[in-house]
Amino acid sequence: MLKKRSQQSVIDEWQHYQTQQAKASVNPTLQRFYQMPLMDPEMPLSEVPFVALDFETTGLDPRYNEIVSFGLVPFTLRGIRPSDGHYQVVKPNCVLSEESIAFHRITHSQVDSAPPMEKVLDELLERLTGCIVVVHYQQVERPFLDLACRKLWGEHCLFPLIDTMAIEARWQRSGWKHQLKKTLGIQPVSIRLDDSRQRYGLPSYSAHHAKVDAMATAELFLAQVARHYSPTTAIGQLWD
Repeated sequence: MLKKRSQQSVIDEWQHYQTQQAKASVNPTLQRFYQMPLMDPEMPLSEVPFVALDFETTGLDPRYNEIVSFGLVPFTLRGIRPSDGHYQVVKPNCVLSEESIAFHRITHSQVDSAPPMEKVLDELLERLTGCIVVVHYQQVERPFLDLACRKLWGEHCLFPLIDTMAIEARWQRSGWKHQLKKTLGIQPVSIRLDDSRQRYGLPSYSAHHAKVDAMATAELFLAQVARHYSPTTAIGQLWD
């Protein structure tokens, strides 16, 4: 019962926040984003429109780093729609380091000719509106997007999402077997995107391309639902 009460608290907090922001938001894009009714937490996964989202950034701390590209792919439990997805390189305010270029394979010339975040933020939020966002590691996409909105518009942008890394941790890093390995000093299994996909027999993709990673995240979530949940599982049970 404790777990159920805890998850109900998460649902209640998001419902309250959505209602509050729908009244308080000033920016027109955020107004539309928040005025879209929050999805019924009892809605079964089979009826939910999802969008997988991935950011490539210059680092992991949104206070000091910036978004250099984003990719998104809409999907449902019935299938993924990569042709309806979107990929965008973004020009950051900082100069790209050589480490960042090697990691993301996004070059100086690409970012120099790319639009800044303020030119593409409206479109990004429009594409997320009315969907449940799915990411792999929520400490990137949500905080980076929130800080971008605060810098440009002076308003927060927060929303419930599903984190496939958190789902994987729930199933791979809990229970007595995990505790025993921890006691014995055995390294826990990796819950990185590609390592998680391998446990479900999914193919390896070239990493660190935002749209490809979004596609990989969508596929992983569908595999997680098929193995651990059900099409009738309520969406509110998986919110973070």
